[in-house]
Amino acid sequence: MTVSTPPLKEQADYAAFEALDLRIGQIREVLPFPRARNPSYKVAIDFGPAIGVKWSSAQITRYAPEELLGKSVVCVVNFGPRNIAGFLSEVLIMGAANAAGETVILSPESDVVQGGAIY
Repeated sequence: MTVSTPPLKEQADYAAFEALDLRIGQIREVLPFPRARNPSYKVAIDFGPAIGVKWSSAQITRYAPEELLGKSVVCVVNFGPRNIAGFLSEVLIMGAANAAGETVILSPESDVVQGGAIY
């Protein structure tokens, strides 16, 4: 199966990128989310003492919950919370589609600091 790549979006200036607060977090808890419209988990992500634990609704069900525990992920931490099927999603876990169209999380392979900013 070939996944189509969406067209490039309108060019953004550097200030738009600077407005995003991208951080490294570590997945601490993964719960089922049967009320979500699309298959999803409720995911608790620990960003360290400065930010703490935040929750996300994530369509990353290609992974078993036990595969996700302890994994480092890239997240946007400064979007406003979104109510998704009665659940308050506080951060966005970054991901991309694989060749099968499944969402794959962006997980750093290097030794990065939990809660560290991405620049």
